[in-house]
Amino acid sequence: MTRFLQSGRRRDICVLLAAEPRQAQALKSRLESHYDTRIDPKSFYGALDALEDAGFVETRTEGIHDVYALSEGGRQRLHDHLQWMLDHVEDVALPE
Repeated sequence: MTRFLQSGRRRDICVLLAAEPRQAQALKSRLESHYDTRIDPKSFYGALDALEDAGFVETRTEGIHDVYALSEGGRQRLHDHLQWMLDHVEDVALPE
């Protein structure tokens, strides 16, 4: 796995973008809600920029906003990571 998905925040950004493209602020708010804490904007945008630089996230402009979407490469890495997780938790009993 590439080092760009070794960060939990980067993986979580990819997970959210797999569902639908999002504006940066909506993406950041969704993460903050999930983590139940404020995310430093510099840290958030650094993670987003690293994903874009690695080719996992693409940006397009809609009106005056940038919208971020998972690239095909990002989708494949996320799928590979999900498969790796499933391979390793196969015998774990989930609570009902």
